[in-house]
Amino acid sequence: MGAAAAVILRKEHDLVASFRGAGATSPITARSPEELGIDRRLAFQRLVTRAVLREAGEGRFYLDEPSWHALRGIRRRLVIVVLIVLFAAILIGVISF
Repeated sequence: MGAAAAVILRKEHDLVASFRGAGATSPITARSPEELGIDRRLAFQRLVTRAVLREAGEGRFYLDEPSWHALRGIRRRLVIVVLIVLFAAILIGVISF
């Protein structure tokens, strides 16, 4: 599962880079996925669901930078919490042993 998650995250980063590179960062500059050579698979749908990619009408989308930064922050904090819990579990295991 970890490898699959890493692939999806990489694809999300690539999608964000595509929209950013095309300048599609506002409703006015929105582009269709087809214009950018992007398919609407899992990574795309995840970003739409999380409001990182927002629809501007007529099948065009744009990158919402604040939403992208917020999502990255949430993920970063989640990783930190998981590492702290893992470290605590290891520490408790060592002390109990």
